[in-house]
Amino acid sequence: MSELTVYVVSDSVGETAESVARAAISQFEINSETVGVERIPFIHSPRRVDEALARIEDDHTDCLVIYTLVVSEVRDYLEQRCCEENIEAVDIMGPVMSSLQRHLDREPRQEPGIIHRMDDRYFRRVAAVEFAVRYDDGREPRGFLKADVVLVGVSRTSKTPVCMYLAHREYRAANYPFAPEVEPPRELFLSRDRVIGLTIAAEQLRGIRRERIRRLGLNRSSNYDDINRIYEELEFASEIFRQLNCPVIDVTNKAVEETATTVLEIIRRGEWPSG
Repeated sequence: MSELTVYVVSDSVGETAESVARAAISQFEINSETVGVERIPFIHSPRRVDEALARIEDDHTDCLVIYTLVVSEVRDYLEQRCCEENIEAVDIMGPVMSSLQRHLDREPRQEPGIIHRMDDRYFRRVAAVEFAVRYDDGREPRGFLKADVVLVGVSRTSKTPVCMYLAHREYRAANYPFAPEVEPPRELFLSRDRVIGLTIAAEQLRGIRRERIRRLGLNRSSNYDDINRIYEELEFASEIFRQLNCPVIDVTNKAVEETATTVLEIIRRGEWPSG
């Protein structure tokens, strides 16, 4: 059982508050099981607040409530009930909305779940995700010509998860894996003004590949995790990066989110080298 449980109370799905909670937890050098995170979504009324508090009170561990509630009546009621039950509660949405209200000099809409509505942005995200799936792993190189960004690098440099992250930010992302035995397609060079390379330290890549072999039960007689083979692949990738004259991101010890953020900065600045 966790030493501390963080309850994420939200009037929508709770994704925002959970992301904040996990980002904060990651700053502490603790065992992953020390702090548990549980979502309590769709809290739209005082009655649902009471139901949420009843669930929390049944938990005998130390607990903390963090919440994103946009309706002031529900937010105030949760604060009151947590105070009565001596439960520490942290408001994530309220202070930001109050500051925006002061600067904009207008009232917020107080409509839960607006960010998840099926509006134009939603459909753009869906289209971008479909694009990333269709043009994953170099399956259709002609997709490079339609992409906002093309990620290239050797196997297991996080190309696919970064593409999916970018897709959820409405960017059409494709990727292509390098292997010394296969010459990159001409479409890649025709798209060089949107290509970004991903590289990684050889030893870390070896560890990632070994773990993948273990999880999938693959044949250890392959050279997939052979360090000499890995150096060969990385040198080949480096030469193609040079030919493409593309930006290169070192993903060693980087989370997918960090790499994706760097990619987004390159896209937004438009700082691809010319020629």
